[in-house]
Amino acid sequence: MAFEGLAERLQSTIKKITGKGKVSEQDIKEMSREIRLALLEADVNFKVVKDLINRIKERAVGQEVMESLTPGQQVIKIVRDELTELMGGENSKIAVADRPPTIIMMVGLQGAGKTTTTGKLANLLRKNYNRKPMLVACDVYRPAAIKQLETLGSQLDMPVFSLGTEANPVDIAKQAIEKAKEDHHDYVIIDTAGRLHVDTELMTELGEIKKIANPDEIFLVVDAMTGQDAVNVAESFNDQLDISGVVLTKLDGDTRGGAALSIKAVTDKPIKFAGMGEKLDQLEPFHPERMASRILGMGDVLSLIEKAQTNVDEKQAKALEEKMRSMSFTFDDFLEQMDQVKQMGPLDELLGMLPGAGKMKGLKNAQIDEKQLAQVEAIAKSMTKKERQEPGIINASRKKRIAKGSGTTVSQVNRLLKQFDEMKKMMKQMTNMQKGKKGKGGGFKLPFM
Repeated sequence: MAFEGLAERLQSTIKKITGKGKVSEQDIKEMSREIRLALLEADVNFKVVKDLINRIKERAVGQEVMESLTPGQQVIKIVRDELTELMGGENSKIAVADRPPTIIMMVGLQGAGKTTTTGKLANLLRKNYNRKPMLVACDVYRPAAIKQLETLGSQLDMPVFSLGTEANPVDIAKQAIEKAKEDHHDYVIIDTAGRLHVDTELMTELGEIKKIANPDEIFLVVDAMTGQDAVNVAESFNDQLDISGVVLTKLDGDTRGGAALSIKAVTDKPIKFAGMGEKLDQLEPFHPERMASRILGMGDVLSLIEKAQTNVDEKQAKALEEKMRSMSFTFDDFLEQMDQVKQMGPLDELLGMLPGAGKMKGLKNAQIDEKQLAQVEAIAKSMTKKERQEPGIINASRKKRIAKGSGTTVSQVNRLLKQFDEMKKMMKQMTNMQKGKKGKGGGFKLPFM
């Protein structure tokens, strides 16, 4: 996860102060010093760090802490509040034009993931907001960029407006908007050209496109892994184009976090979205308060719930629960549940959203073996329909066939069958216990549901 090193340092620092019945000014001073070092190591802008630490110290030695019954907890709340404010305070909503289409310009340097992010944003607008976007290929200097956008459009089954590499980008934008109006598209997302570095020629062209398109949003796409360089790029683009927001890509990677914690303070423009993986559905609205909570080890339950609501079919979940209650849960149901959980994202990422998961024995630094999960899935899929419905019929010869078909061993097949049987027994016990609690109801829920 992004911020991993910073998160560990900050959590270790505030842990020292959490359980204290009384907090002295010296405690606050030592904590502030360690937080400052952690932020500087994470490549956060020096001036941003200085201002943040001053605000934390000022509030932490005030009456709200010194007179509190739980001063340690109050200090943590202050740190979380200030980190949240530093990243923008609250989620910044995407614009909606009074008269459609809403026009979004995507700008940024080469290599930041601008074209892919254009596709991801279109997918998110359709999936989460029920919108009808059109993509526009205005990067005429790189034929590969046009081809890439057309491929993304094909994958998403969305129209891509292109006039090839010979047309003027300003003309392309103008004609695209007219076409979008004719075809009743409510969003137009313009993928503009990038450069390896900010230069006058690029900014002049982007300025002309801005003038003709009159965009409702100008999103700067920056690579979170470039750290402080991302902040410098953001400052340059903002000075010349007056961007409306930032999209941080690769926030799921091994990034120190400096960009996310500095951009809002330096440009006064919010981070609107975060790329959390390479897949087209891995772009998320950026929530400063949730990110601050995750950095401080408090989890991000709201995002976890949203993932479940988006990817888990409620009717299917209830049906599976009933099957577990009645002991009729089969390997087909198991595969169905596994597929729904996988759609929510990598399991280690989901675990990271649970409060205190990083401190739980066995979970800290745990690497969820996705290969092992794929192995389990392969075993189940190598069974016949009847075997998945009635695992009890699986004898020695069937086990050999299943092992061969799934590229596993008979002992691995045996282990899965045993675990499946134990799980059903456990569910039966839980159901019986639930029946014994009159009037409680509610039952158990499947993992992540």
